[in-house]
Amino acid sequence: MPTLADLATTLPRFTFFTGKGGVGKTSTACALAVHLADQGRRVLLVSTDPASNLTDVFGTEIGETPTPVGVPGLAVMNVDPEGAAATYRERVIGPVRDTLPADAVRQMEEQLSGACTVEVAAFDEFASLLVDDARIGGYDHLLFDTAPTGHTLRLLQLPAAWSGYLDANTRGASCLGPLSGQSAKRDVYAATTRVLCDPEQTLMVLVTRPEPSAFTEAERTRGELEPLGITNIVVVLNAVFHATDQGDPLAVAMERRGAVAIATMPEALARFDRIDLPLQPYNVVGLPALRAQCGAPPPLPATIVATHDAPTPDLNALIDQLADRDHGLVMLMGKGGVGKTTVAVAIAVALAERGHAVHLTTTDPAAHLAETLAGEVEGLRVSRIDPAVETQRYREKVLARSKSALDEDGLMLLEEDLRSPCTEEVAVFHAFSRIVNAARRELVIVDTAPTGHTLLLLDAAGSYHREILRAPGVAPERVITPLMRLQDPMHTKIILVTLPEVTPVAEARGLQDDLRRAGISPWGWVVNQSLTAARPTDAVLRARAETEKPLLDTVREQLATRFAVVPMCPESPVGRVALRALAGEGTARVGT
Repeated sequence: MPTLADLATTLPRFTFFTGKGGVGKTSTACALAVHLADQGRRVLLVSTDPASNLTDVFGTEIGETPTPVGVPGLAVMNVDPEGAAATYRERVIGPVRDTLPADAVRQMEEQLSGACTVEVAAFDEFASLLVDDARIGGYDHLLFDTAPTGHTLRLLQLPAAWSGYLDANTRGASCLGPLSGQSAKRDVYAATTRVLCDPEQTLMVLVTRPEPSAFTEAERTRGELEPLGITNIVVVLNAVFHATDQGDPLAVAMERRGAVAIATMPEALARFDRIDLPLQPYNVVGLPALRAQCGAPPPLPATIVATHDAPTPDLNALIDQLADRDHGLVMLMGKGGVGKTTVAVAIAVALAERGHAVHLTTTDPAAHLAETLAGEVEGLRVSRIDPAVETQRYREKVLARSKSALDEDGLMLLEEDLRSPCTEEVAVFHAFSRIVNAARRELVIVDTAPTGHTLLLLDAAGSYHREILRAPGVAPERVITPLMRLQDPMHTKIILVTLPEVTPVAEARGLQDDLRRAGISPWGWVVNQSLTAARPTDAVLRARAETEKPLLDTVREQLATRFAVVPMCPESPVGRVALRALAGEGTARVGT
């Protein structure tokens, strides 16, 4: 079977790493980038994830410009959505700032201040990294560490979407700015599409894990890439585990579960070339660990002293506190792949079994609520915010409301504007707002999309809040916006879900800081899939458990006002019985 080092010998100029959150895209991309640079190649590694963690992996502050990381020939950068949006706005507005009336300039600034402009600006930056020789001429390889799948598919669809939109619409304005004079941008987007679809120039690396949900997501991604013309694909199967202690039930179950998943991998995925990477006994952070991904891993420590005597508070105690009220909003947030969906479903099931009427929903395009629930539960209603459905509903509503007020020409302009790809972001925000308001009457559990996508949603809430308060004739004391409900601890409880690993904990800390800057204080933390709480005897799992302890201490002592620890489960927590066990049945108290 080929290795990452083998892949490096045939790599085209552009390589994208995509997949379900938490499968190891970043570590795989970083390892290959370091290996290419070690072989004398000039490499630029770019993160297009709004929740990038390249700084944690390399131990170097990574910004919006190529940054050295201690490996000759390798530079690393983030595409920062907010920074890109500020630059983009100034590029559109700057040339006319001194020539247009102040009211017109303010109107342009307002139009370019929403979350969809942030997305477009990030995409604009991404497109230039594929076709602008002035920026990329000095590199042999560009590797893109992308956001979790749903966000990445959106990014890859935008070149064709915006190119087609500009071909069909030449009047009015959009998140791109005035549509007249956009021919240069049309050319860039068309060139971007050609690069993405050329197998001589672009490779898509589907990173996954030996888990059914990860395979399902990888197969869905493959199916959505094909219509885009992206067919040059390699599969990286990360964290393949082989037990070293056949007497450890957890280790044996993990190995068996992985083997069954691999044996039943979707047929279309199995046809691609595949690279297997083992589950390492350490966090893949820092240059030695990254280099080991393309070479021989270091040996396990001769002895591992396992000290599992620290209490680990269970999820059940958190749920007891949530059960005090029969309405309100509980939002599960965190980095992709940390288990938000599983924890959200477990909480919803437990609250329904306590006699509450519960509405479980998701803003994540890649969520699998029904698969995790695996059946109906009395008192539990399940839904999802479907971007396609919400976009169509939003378009129809806006057109119906405007027909009596606009002439034929005005309606044509409005229809053009509603065909803009960014309309989806607005529609999803409106659907999210309905969910936030519904929690005044019912208990709503929201499984959110991975961090970056959710922050854009919250940014939309902030933009809407500011727009409402600036409207003429509005009395601020009589206005309650979605953002205000999210800031109200009596209405909303935010639970941050993380894994007991360096990067996910750092990501959750950063998310908590972002939320607090928006006036939202997280209510609690859940540390999921803990080996410390599972108490394994297998050498690899014990070694990984040792790395968790300082992180659990950090969460307990520095970050969380209340927290729970969910142990790694021998079997996938699917179905009512498994979810009930996941929550814990003991009398452990919530950590404070």
